[in-house]
Amino acid sequence: MTRSPFRSSRVPMVPSFRRWLLFVTVSSLLGLAACSGGGAPDGDGGRAPGRRFLSVGTAPPGGAFFVIGGAFAQVLQDASGGAWQVTAEATKGTQENIRRLATGELDFGLANSAITYFAVRGEREWEAPQAVRAVMTLAPNVAFFVTPANSGIETIRDLAGHRVTVGPAGAGFEHFVEPILNAHGVSYDDFEPLHATQFGAVDLLADGSAAAAFLGGAVPTASITQAASAQRVRFVPFDPEVMKELVARYPFFEPATVPGGTYPGVEEDYPCLNVGSLHLIAAADADEELVYEVTKAIWENREAVIEKHPAGRTIRPEIVVKDTGTEFHPGAVRFYREIGIWPDTTSATEASATEPSATE
Repeated sequence: MTRSPFRSSRVPMVPSFRRWLLFVTVSSLLGLAACSGGGAPDGDGGRAPGRRFLSVGTAPPGGAFFVIGGAFAQVLQDASGGAWQVTAEATKGTQENIRRLATGELDFGLANSAITYFAVRGEREWEAPQAVRAVMTLAPNVAFFVTPANSGIETIRDLAGHRVTVGPAGAGFEHFVEPILNAHGVSYDDFEPLHATQFGAVDLLADGSAAAAFLGGAVPTASITQAASAQRVRFVPFDPEVMKELVARYPFFEPATVPGGTYPGVEEDYPCLNVGSLHLIAAADADEELVYEVTKAIWENREAVIEKHPAGRTIRPEIVVKDTGTEFHPGAVRFYREIGIWPDTTSATEASATEPSATE
């Protein structure tokens, strides 16, 4: 498969965090109210027939999952003409979303494809294969270590002996952080790992409680923008040869580039990694017709998603069917075949495509 860097001449800024926090909070309250009975209230105080309540698992505020999940919820609800009431739920991230899909607590979830890759195989921390399927491959999850410019940390090996945030506890960041560290000759034993949300990690950087933080998601990522706005920062470089080794070894790693000027005070292009594309997933036994209709609604209203977050630009033919190592749901495959973009293969996991020029 031909790989190309993630690039864009100019990436627009993320919409206001407060605006989206308000939207997700209100959506969550509506979702809780919906749990009191089936259907939606009608004009006579009864329950309107046929209305369906859907939930989309996202991640903690600070990363792109939270914003994109809110965008999906609003777009799906609007596109349904009132047939769906959709709640975007702030969760701990991919691992929680995968587990809650299995128990039926979520209908859909956003996930990092690196974590899903191991989950469906029952590898690493997963005791058994998880029955989830891909619905739509989306933005690259461009993540890296950020450090204050005066920290003295010049390379990943320099993290040794420091306090470093490595993602929220239970979010599954170790699925891609550990391979990166190990390939650079560093392990969690070499520094003091801290666990925090992305915005929490930025606070730890600002008050000196952490020397570096692993941050990222779809570009631009709100937490990195905040970190770079609060103080002068440095993006800790990856060793170029190590990046090549990681890309060759793991199907979820891909080379990426953050264009200079994307973040305040960082004017040079920064070569880094897509550490696992964001993708939308569902339970393997999710209703095929529902998955078909959700896939269709997002595809046909992708411009509305773009208005909420630039990651919507990756809802493109060469991206949405891209293989990340997780089998696609039959409902999604049916829609992609219908519009003529599904690859002519016999296995869903054989789908592949090149990243466009343009992610938790």
